[in-house]
Amino acid sequence: MPVLARGAGTSQCGQTVGEALVIDNSKYLNQVIDFDPVARTITVEPGMVLDHLNAWLKPYGLWFPVDVSTAAQCTIGGMSGNNSCGSRSIEYGNMVHNVIAIDAVLADGTEGRFGRLPDMTEMPEMPGRGRIGEIVRGLQAIAQRERGEIVERVPKVLRRVAGYNIDIFDCQNPRAYTDDGVANLAHILIGSEGTLAYSRQITLALMPLPAHKVLGVVNFPTFYQSMDMTQHIVKLGPTAVELVDRTMIDLAISNPAFRPVIEKALVGHPEAILLVEFAGENLDQQLDKLKLLSELMGDLGLPGSVVDMPVANEQKALWEVRKAGLNIMMSMKGDGKPVSFIEDCAVPLEHLAEYTRQLTEVFHKYGTEGTWYAHASVGTLHVRPILDMRRGGAKDMREIAEAAAVLVRKYKGAYSGEHGDGLCRGEWVAWQYGPKLNAAFSEIKDLFDPDNRFNPDKIVRPPKMDDASNFRFAPGYRELPYSPALDWSQWNVKRDPLTGKESAPGSGGDRSDGLAKLVEMCNNNGHCRKFDAGTMCPSYRVTHDEKHVTRGRANTVRLALSGQLGSEGLASPEVKEVLDLCVSCKGCKRDCPTGVDMAKVKIEARAAWAGKNGISLRDRLIAYMPAYASHAGSVGGALALAEKIPVISGWVKGLLGLAPQRSLPRFRKSFLSNAQRAPATNADKEVLLFVDTFNNSMEPENARAAQQVLEAAGYRVHFNTLPGQRPLCCGRTYLAAGLVDQAKAEARRTLDALMPYVRRGIAVVGLEPSCLLSLRDEFLNYGYGEEAQQLAKSAFLFEEFLVQEHKAGKLKLDLKPLSSNKIVLHGHCHQKAFDAFRPVPAVLQWIPQAEVAVVESSCCGMAGSFGYEEEHYEASMAMAELSLLPAIRKAAAEAIVVADGTSCRHQIHDGAGREAVHVARVLAAALAN
Repeated sequence: MPVLARGAGTSQCGQTVGEALVIDNSKYLNQVIDFDPVARTITVEPGMVLDHLNAWLKPYGLWFPVDVSTAAQCTIGGMSGNNSCGSRSIEYGNMVHNVIAIDAVLADGTEGRFGRLPDMTEMPEMPGRGRIGEIVRGLQAIAQRERGEIVERVPKVLRRVAGYNIDIFDCQNPRAYTDDGVANLAHILIGSEGTLAYSRQITLALMPLPAHKVLGVVNFPTFYQSMDMTQHIVKLGPTAVELVDRTMIDLAISNPAFRPVIEKALVGHPEAILLVEFAGENLDQQLDKLKLLSELMGDLGLPGSVVDMPVANEQKALWEVRKAGLNIMMSMKGDGKPVSFIEDCAVPLEHLAEYTRQLTEVFHKYGTEGTWYAHASVGTLHVRPILDMRRGGAKDMREIAEAAAVLVRKYKGAYSGEHGDGLCRGEWVAWQYGPKLNAAFSEIKDLFDPDNRFNPDKIVRPPKMDDASNFRFAPGYRELPYSPALDWSQWNVKRDPLTGKESAPGSGGDRSDGLAKLVEMCNNNGHCRKFDAGTMCPSYRVTHDEKHVTRGRANTVRLALSGQLGSEGLASPEVKEVLDLCVSCKGCKRDCPTGVDMAKVKIEARAAWAGKNGISLRDRLIAYMPAYASHAGSVGGALALAEKIPVISGWVKGLLGLAPQRSLPRFRKSFLSNAQRAPATNADKEVLLFVDTFNNSMEPENARAAQQVLEAAGYRVHFNTLPGQRPLCCGRTYLAAGLVDQAKAEARRTLDALMPYVRRGIAVVGLEPSCLLSLRDEFLNYGYGEEAQQLAKSAFLFEEFLVQEHKAGKLKLDLKPLSSNKIVLHGHCHQKAFDAFRPVPAVLQWIPQAEVAVVESSCCGMAGSFGYEEEHYEASMAMAELSLLPAIRKAAAEAIVVADGTSCRHQIHDGAGREAVHVARVLAAALAN
């Protein structure tokens, strides 16, 4: 059986695609084995994630400097297999320059340590060493025999990662593989894409962390100038020179998370910018280099073109935009997508401008465009022409690749400068190296792996790049006819690759009216595989299983919508399984660079499942809670008493499939049924307080507190009630059960009632993030047009409204210190997803002497009804234990714990034994009178 070693699966050319037994190193083999801070070396297992390694090393003042853009996901094993490079390779080199040794296992079980040649030849012959010795001698013989071909055919550029490193005995790289010139046999495994051996552990050379970094952003009126002047900029000795072109700038500006960052870097309307970094021990020296950069650009005819960024947090934010370059580029809608097949050809800097100009002309010949970005410092620019691989794209891909190859050979470059060979570019190995070296590669493969067990069809005997059987959209691929419950038409568009103009929503020809095209936005970049940062993806962070990450879910849904999982489509058991642990946290809505909103896809899938299979009694009780919650308070005491009787509560929980460890929510007397509308001192200031089901019938004290605060600030408070009717509702509980029609009906009722207020300019303010933000999100997908848009613009969370009014000079609260000045704050997932969390600590800091500590946490794990369900209890608690509950337990006993989410407060109560409160109660307690 073939074996395929896999890291994060983020490679660009199909290196980890194949029929084989896949070893998921990131889940099982991710530990530090040995560390020598004096020698500055570390040995790790192949599944160690780069960011995790550097976080581990930071206290020692060290780092591993091959800093690729996927550092939060990629593994050291994957980087070794690919000979990764990173933004700062001009200073630190590639992976091959930074690996000392590899302990490997051959396909026949032979184990050996591949390192410096003298160390290997001096090893005593132990059981199994014979095979290693045979390989060493064979490699030496091949290298000696083909020395002339190696000198003639191996590209003399830093960035060259195609084929095998056959030049380990006679290095052709401008940067020597080893400091002493002695061959290191580990380097034959670097860049081998797992085709030769399995790397059991890898020993790395480390570098001291730079004490200081400064960044100069050079703005260019033309793209050609940015390429032409790079050769002069590198003479200043930067650690990185990275390109962002106009298309990338525009895409970044259109992303709310990136816009304020990129705008700080711009002077006017540049066609391209270069990020030029200087780093070292002396800050003054680095600042002097920034001045030299400005002087150089003035001498080159571009005075005032440099934006200085000496501050670390500004640099970090801009680097994050650059690192997201590929993902930003892949956020284009429509069937035409930027396709990876010539994206990192490397050419000498003196030819970079002409190479990019001529290749752009090739793109235009085929009616398309390419977006340029990445490593200008070493002549490796990423570019992906936009092709529709369902309709003629393969033919254009082949012809563009051949034209690019001619240019690469003309300028004596490397066809594969960073992202390797894989399925996509393996056939170009023979073109690059010629028949003799290509035959030598086959010999090397046979030396290590005579039975072709390790990752077949890569580097040696690869398929053609346009072999349609390997395509994501193979011949005949088409989405099944499907009428979605939500409106996905904004994704169902066509896009002109030259102008970037999109057709009207609904005109893209998608037979699922945009749902399939939304899911196809996932390009497998793996950004969702973050373990310890941001909000995405909590279920993956506790299981480490690919099927529970946004990427795995998107791929499964894509297969279902295209009929590859059978005729049941979205209602298939496979879709239900992969979405089972999705907690609808909406982390992917914000963090996914291409905008795959899996929480909303889950609603669609639940609707399909419910339509085919119905829903359970438990789901029905939860879904219809808004219909009975306001009346349940009259029997709340009896329900609370029943909860205390184990026999009764156990029977009820067992009947409904609820976790026995959970305390059930307590229904209270409805707030809205007795809400008092007090007159305000200034009748011109009005607000509508949208009191959701939970804060109305379970925690009415939150609504009372919010009313007190708003009235203390001089607002006349209206409520979401209609005479003789139950309170208005966001409909989220219906959505969770897949009852979209019922949710739409609630939305229609809410719109009808609130639009008179909205038209008068009165803000709609809510307390529960998941409820209020439904008015800004799901309400827009029901087909209610301009009314839904107007309501969305008028809907604010409580803290958002207070901060907005405060900035406008309309609000002033007279607050006094609290009994405790320590506040521990947990943010709701939806607050973070909609960038609505920052106002929460802001309003808490209005309280005199308040010390607000924000818990760096992902989802609390309760997620509405998810954490109550028996089958999800363990996963729920595991999510909470990632960071939230440990932080709450460590908090001082007198600290006030604040969480705006009903579910969050319940999880904190059950898991940490602490009472958390809504921010409205904290502010109400701090009112001076």
